[in-house]
Amino acid sequence: MRSSLKLTFFLLITIWVLSKTCKGRVFNFKMHHRFSDSFKNWSGLTTNWPEKGSFEYYAALAHRDQMLRGRRLSDADASLAFSDGNSTFRISSLGFLHYTTVELGTPGVKFMVALDTGSDLFWVPCDCSKCASTQGASYASDFELSIYNPKESSTSQKVTCNNDMCAQRNRCFGTFSSCPYMVSYVSAQTSTSGILVKDVLHLTTEDGGREFVEAYVTFGCGQVQSGSFLDIAAPNGLFGLGMEKISVPSVLSREGLIADSFSMCFGHDGIGRISFGDKGSPDQQETPFNVNPTHPTYNVTVTQVRVGTTLIDVELTALFDSGTSFTYMVDPAYSRVSENFHSLARDKWRPPDPRIPFEYCYDMSPDANASLIPTMSLTMKGGRHFTVYDPIIVISTQKEIVYCLAVVKSTELNIIGRKSCIFCAYK
Repeated sequence: MRSSLKLTFFLLITIWVLSKTCKGRVFNFKMHHRFSDSFKNWSGLTTNWPEKGSFEYYAALAHRDQMLRGRRLSDADASLAFSDGNSTFRISSLGFLHYTTVELGTPGVKFMVALDTGSDLFWVPCDCSKCASTQGASYASDFELSIYNPKESSTSQKVTCNNDMCAQRNRCFGTFSSCPYMVSYVSAQTSTSGILVKDVLHLTTEDGGREFVEAYVTFGCGQVQSGSFLDIAAPNGLFGLGMEKISVPSVLSREGLIADSFSMCFGHDGIGRISFGDKGSPDQQETPFNVNPTHPTYNVTVTQVRVGTTLIDVELTALFDSGTSFTYMVDPAYSRVSENFHSLARDKWRPPDPRIPFEYCYDMSPDANASLIPTMSLTMKGGRHFTVYDPIIVISTQKEIVYCLAVVKSTELNIIGRKSCIFCAYK
């Protein structure tokens, strides 16, 4: 159940969701980051890509974090993947989310969706009144942004207002009318709205002989998008991976197709994978999630932060969010961590640059010794330790090399973002 949620650490950024049930299969697919060279080569895009490691590169990542900050926080020994495989990828022109390809409906239509552990609803553009443009938005010679049409899928089903998945019955016109939905991302003036529909999601087993599976899932027919969904993030849909009952991992588990678990791994090269029903290994370290029964999220407790040889008692709770680029801390934890890092840094500090959100940046000489940069690790509730393998970002220009502590001061909540974490989580 929710109270038994665990977080586990690994050498890749991974999210696991695990319960006591032992049923189902594991579905997986590879991931590529939108800023990765692999996806750039695959997509054929050559313009509007910030140069990796530049000030503009990290400014774009921080900008996307700010835009999405207001979103609503909202015996299984076989594994399952999406029909196109378990790959995920990054797209430089679309910020810092990881993407994958999913196939919906009959006949199947493919969508390039963003993966997000900070939200629950899976939605795609559909019967559009206002969606991201598909004109000239080809991401490869054989792939273009798609629009879902319920009338063109023989397996599409209407979700009515009396369905237990309908959370906004107060906006219904009648008991048997289509269930409306709206998810707002307030700080970015970003939202999606439309109606809920039900259709088959095409999956495949990944162990032994390949078996194709058609799983009915409830998702959003996104008729109206606003804000960043129109240009810089998730133009072809968002795949929410949260804990609520409408999320795809929850649906697959409830239907007995997988264990109540999933893993998501990010590689340093921007290529990754996701597996539904993956329970991990018994020797992985764990920490419990802090579960709010009314709206559960991937929230953990950090009891100490080690910077170099200095151990800092913090006792803070933080949201693990694969859709956030950097780590965000509120005071006093932010000040204590960053000031300790600064006291140990041996390179020349440089004044903050208004283009990026980092307060502690330093000049790096060409022959600098990376081993002299302060190390960092976290101690989680339960006493398990987690090494932050890469607590800095490096910014390169033709004239200089700068590195910054990749932690941003927050006034709202603590977030462990993708840049500072390499771990797995279990539900």
